[in-house]
Amino acid sequence: MCALNAKKYDYQLKTYFEAKVEKGKNKMLVLNNIRNKVLHRVFAVIKRQQPYVNIHNFAA
Repeated sequence: MCALNAKKYDYQLKTYFEAKVEKGKNKMLVLNNIRNKVLHRVFAVIKRQQPYVNIHNFAA
């Protein structure tokens, strides 16, 4: 569920999902990749003990 919401509301992950599906990748495979990316973000926040800051301000 987290990957679905991330795909819906995070601009970076939304464009990543759309680009990979457009290239012919399986949707579940790409959602699994998004899950992995979200987990990496979570563990980076815990390791650094700083809040997540999106440094890439893309126009939505």
